[in-house]
This record gives sequence, C-alpha cells and structure tokens, in this order.
Amino acid sequence: MKPYVLGVDVGGTNTVFGIVDARGVVIASNSIKTQKYHRFEDYLDELYTEAMKIIVANDAIGKIYGIGIGAPNANYYSGMIENAANLPWETPLPIADLVSKKFGIPVAITNDANAAAIGEMTYGAARGIKDFIMITLGTGVGSGIVINGQLVYGHDGYAGELGHVIVKRNNGRLCGCGRTGCLETYCSATGVARTAREYLETRTDDSILRNLPIDTITSKDVYDAAVAGDKIAKEIFDYTGTILGEAMADMMVFSSPQAFILFGGLAKSGEYLLKPMREAMEKNMLPIFKGKAKILLSELKEADAAVLGASALGWEAKPVAVEAE
Repeated sequence: MKPYVLGVDVGGTNTVFGIVDARGVVIASNSIKTQKYHRFEDYLDELYTEAMKIIVANDAIGKIYGIGIGAPNANYYSGMIENAANLPWETPLPIADLVSKKFGIPVAITNDANAAAIGEMTYGAARGIKDFIMITLGTGVGSGIVINGQLVYGHDGYAGELGHVIVKRNNGRLCGCGRTGCLETYCSATGVARTAREYLETRTDDSILRNLPIDTITSKDVYDAAVAGDKIAKEIFDYTGTILGEAMADMMVFSSPQAFILFGGLAKSGEYLLKPMREAMEKNMLPIFKGKAKILLSELKEADAAVLGASALGWEAKPVAVEAE
C-alpha cells in the first residue's frame, strides 16, 4: 500500500493541504488563497502546482494513495459541492471528479467541519469520546456531529449544518445561504465584525475600534481591543458568546453530546467568548442536561484537525466513487 495521503482543507479564506502518513503525521503542508480565483479551474491549477511542490520535495511522487478533501457543503456520497455560501465558484461543482482527474489519484470528500471532527476524534480532544459536536468558528460556522462514534451524514450527506440553524427569527441578518438569522451570521469571525460595525454605527461611546476604518474591522481587531480593556469590544464578545451558548443549549436536546469541541480562529478568544457562552448554555439548558456537556478546545494545531480529518478520507478513496457524471 502506498504510504501517504494528501489532505486538503478548503476554507472560506484559505485552502490548507498536507501530506499525511498512516500514523497521522503531517509530513509537509502549505496553503493557497481560496478566494483568489472565481474560476475553479484556475484555483485547481494553483492547488496542483503548489501541492506537487511539496510532493516532489518529500519524495512522494507515486506514493500518494488517495486525496481526502474537506470543503463547505461537500457531499460525501456524491462528490459534489452544492450551494456553498463562502466559496467563489459556481455550484454544483463536481470537485471530487475534477481533482481526481487533475492529480490522477482517487478522491473522497466531506464537509470541512465533518473533516475537522474526524481529525479531532482520531488525533485530538475527542479521542475516546463517542458522542460530541464539533463546532468550527471561522469565516463561517460549521459543525460535525458524532453519535456513538459515527459521523452523522443523514440520507443525503448534508446532515449537521448547525451554522444555519436560525437564531433570530425576526429581523435577523442576511446569510450567504440566502436565509436570515442564521447562527453563522452572528458567531463566525465575519459575524463578530458585523456586530462591531453595528455597535459603532449605533452608539456614541468611545472605543479603540473607532481608530480603524469601519469597513476593515476584523474579529482579531475586536479581540485585540478587548485585551486592551475596550468596553465595546468586550460587549461584542458577550453578545456573540451568549448567542452561541443559547444555540448549544438547543443542540443538546437532540444528540445529548458528552462534549462540544470548539475549533477555529474565533475559538482562540478565550474567556472573552467562553464565559458568556458557558453561562448562556447552562441558563438555557433543559434541566436533565445541565452540567453534563464539557466544552473543550481543539488540541490540534489550527490547520491540522481539518487536514488530518480530510486525509483520513483519503485512505478510503476509491476511483469508482468519482466516475459518475
């Protein structure tokens, strides 16, 4: 059997890829900008060029068994990406088939958050936990649901889109999915930036954030301001954490997870986010579930959970899976 697989994590901002061995060691990795090209063919050309550089540099030509891809709205069963709100390409997109033909290697795909859940279950904080929900807090909000040790795909491959649970039924924010009030519009990195702009436009109190062009403010700027003691920045995190905690209390009732595992840039905000989140979750929890769910942070490096999870699919990739038109 060939000794390596290529794991590819297609995020809304960056695509990270790596060569992974059978023990789950990332031999080498690199990244490209997901949003750079609006034609998928151009993006794929760059992915191929950059991936081949690390494959050649690590003497892995002819040694890649399969490619595993984690991407928004990627369907494990069909090999397609459909209606991905945070990607620049036209969908439906037969990504498994296109990548397989480009590389000449079999490909398997899944949702990016599902890939992160697989990586965490195999190598990280979810080892030994059979029931958990992975929540990825990045450009969007993704999730992977594991019940009794099995990732939940549903009958069509799209189960577990908890980022698109509606948390504001009236006057909610417009989401990239076309609906309004989705969790993603409030609790993603972009959601935090939207909250910051709303607060700065509707309030008059002082804030470090007023020193920045309002349209360029990022979640990192809000975090830095909170660390510096900025009142508005702290309130933004309170607002964000409260909405996330309320949503997690609702998630408890259908799968009773032993743990929620948080992954992604926003999860690094520490107690600014976690304190209001924990308080809101417990406050809104059905009594039978109170105190039962742990909140854990990913134990894997920023890129590794999704790359390792995607790579695990690579070992299962079969050429027949990508032959359908």
